[in-house]
Amino acid sequence: MGGNQQGQIPTDVYLSFVRSLYGNRMTMRTGMIAHVGTSLLIFWKVDDPVYVGFGVFIFLIFLARSWSMNLFDRTEFSLDHRETISFWERVYIFGVGLLGLTIGAMNGYSFLVTGDTFAELACLSLTMGSMVSVVGRNYGSKTNVDVISLAVCLPVLISLLLVGNIYMAVLGLLIIPLLVTTRSMANGVRDFLYENVLSRREIAIIADRFNTALNNMPHGLFMLDENSRIVVANKKAAELLSVNSREMLSNHRLDAVLRYGVRRGGLTANRATIIRRQLKSLIDGCESRALIHFSEELYLEFTARRRKDKGVVLIFEDVTARIKAEEKIVYMARYDSLTGLSNRGYFSELVEISVGQMRDDQKFALAVVDLDDFKHVNDTNGHMTGDRLLCAISARLASIGRDRMILSRFGGDEFVIFMKDIRDAAHVDKIMTELFDAIRGTYLINGNKLFVSLSAGVVIGSKAEFKLEDLQIKADLALYETKHHDKNSWVIFADEMDEKYTRRQKLKSALRDAVREKSFNVVYQPMFTVETIQVACCEALSRWYHPEFGAVSPAAYIPLAEEMGIVGELTRYMLDVACRDCASWSNGAAVSVNLSANDLCNQEIVSMVAVALEAAGLDARQLQVEVTESAFVQDAAKAKAILQELRAMGVTVAIDDFGTGYSSLSYLNVLPLNKIKIDRSFVSDITNDERTLKLLKGVVHLSRELGLEIVVEGVETEEQLELIRSTNSADLIQGFIFGMPMPSSGISELTSSMSTAKSSTSQGNAAAE
Repeated sequence: MGGNQQGQIPTDVYLSFVRSLYGNRMTMRTGMIAHVGTSLLIFWKVDDPVYVGFGVFIFLIFLARSWSMNLFDRTEFSLDHRETISFWERVYIFGVGLLGLTIGAMNGYSFLVTGDTFAELACLSLTMGSMVSVVGRNYGSKTNVDVISLAVCLPVLISLLLVGNIYMAVLGLLIIPLLVTTRSMANGVRDFLYENVLSRREIAIIADRFNTALNNMPHGLFMLDENSRIVVANKKAAELLSVNSREMLSNHRLDAVLRYGVRRGGLTANRATIIRRQLKSLIDGCESRALIHFSEELYLEFTARRRKDKGVVLIFEDVTARIKAEEKIVYMARYDSLTGLSNRGYFSELVEISVGQMRDDQKFALAVVDLDDFKHVNDTNGHMTGDRLLCAISARLASIGRDRMILSRFGGDEFVIFMKDIRDAAHVDKIMTELFDAIRGTYLINGNKLFVSLSAGVVIGSKAEFKLEDLQIKADLALYETKHHDKNSWVIFADEMDEKYTRRQKLKSALRDAVREKSFNVVYQPMFTVETIQVACCEALSRWYHPEFGAVSPAAYIPLAEEMGIVGELTRYMLDVACRDCASWSNGAAVSVNLSANDLCNQEIVSMVAVALEAAGLDARQLQVEVTESAFVQDAAKAKAILQELRAMGVTVAIDDFGTGYSSLSYLNVLPLNKIKIDRSFVSDITNDERTLKLLKGVVHLSRELGLEIVVEGVETEEQLELIRSTNSADLIQGFIFGMPMPSSGISELTSSMSTAKSSTSQGNAAAE
């Protein structure tokens, strides 16, 4: 294998061919015995000691070759040192070439010297045997084939040509085709083996790559034959099925694998039966894909592909994480994340399914439940405590109504309950009583004892008239009715509530338009000095007349405006109009505007006042703002800060309706007040009830000690006026005794007439003097 070919073949193949030269040593020993024996046999026949010398030399060559082979065995070869391999090839060629020359020389000697037919035939047989060994043993090296062939045949050819016999010469020439043929056969064997070695090597590489790819797949793989027996299984398949190795899967039917899973406890018998049925559907071609549930922690998705040889390839992957994620998404889409109750959308689905299963004459009830004053829990204890309270209430709800009710949390502290199989209103009352008794009470949350009461609105319906949105509206109306009258109870919807709701919605829409279009009238209730009965200030009051609703009471639309969040715009309008009208009054009277609780939570009110004063050109000292005690309940600190800013501008601050609502004497001390307006309830009975008079005197005395100006509201009779005068219980009085609220023009006329009357009186007094 010398020359160019050595450089053409891979080193590992080259080494394997060289190893083949040193490999079969039994044939070398057999050849040595045949060679030495033939030499001795010829010696005995012709009695020529030269043949003994040939035999001895052949034996010495054998010993030398055996020694070199032992050295070869002890040599460590590296594919990086090709020269080492080449050296040992040359050693072998030298030894076998020397043996071939010896045999060839013995052939020539027998033909040219001995001339004995037996000797010639014996030597020629050794030559033929050597040529056979070229094909059978020494094919591994091209150089070796050439050296042996020439070393053995060339001496025979030369000796036959030198014999001088034409027939012998022809016979010698015929050795050339033998030489060529033998050489060709040996090279053919070597090339054939070389190609096979390369093919096997390529197959091994491909197999290794296939095996690597197969066992590094993120999916499990089974290759099944036509009997559903596993022919090929990869490493991932064994991992997914919790089998120790893939060899345990090979050559087993899928049924056996499933039985193994049942024995190990990884599968139940029922689950294995279901899986077997699903796999059979895949293998039979009924389905191409299937999601198979092995356990709560294992979902495998199988895909089947038919093979040309009637087998099937099953590819499967672990989709547990995906299934869990999908389940979580579905749960999040259906259930409230805080309480675990169904949310609005899923509640609607469940209710529609439940109603669909009812008879047409069956009744049900829908309840909307709201926790009373839940905002107070969040404000005082924090939202985390509020959330835990909601969870505790939801747990109680679920414990009493899971089987016979559909429960939902729509958001905040609002729960919606669908009750099945309702007989009548009495049945609803019984269920709601049980519900309230179970939920109402004291809860221990984060170390805080929280008392919970609730209000609810209930509507009773039937399958024939089922429309969930309408039912929810009716239940909400019933809830509103509950809270409007008395909390901590429930009300069953009645038709008149719907009428009231419709009117209320129309009124809200009309009110929004009125605020936007400024469709309000402003009238003024004057406040008079007690001694001189002169107009000192006028309280601005809004009036609203609607074509459909007629004259709407402020007690109706002011709270509605606060609820709608538009009361600020109404306040802005009142400030603008009141300041403009006040600037037109000739006597310098002040004007008073009421501020709502929402206004005192809005920092913008300060700029509203400043803009109104500037637009009217009115001195801030001529503007008074009135606030009720209830305005300080929401955020007393913020309300105080706003009033301080207004007073710093020069605006007078008065507390209105003092003595009602959330009465607290501390307000008189902590708030930046100029005036106190005592509610009419202190005046209405002072002429008949001495205790009421004493109470009025006490409030007046306390207020004057704090430096506050006093306005008494609700003075309607001369007796009340005289009593207030005589006891010095007011600085200003306000009431119907001097007339009803009037427009700005009426105030102008009133002040003008009073000024004229006062002037006439002064002139008369002067004339008398």
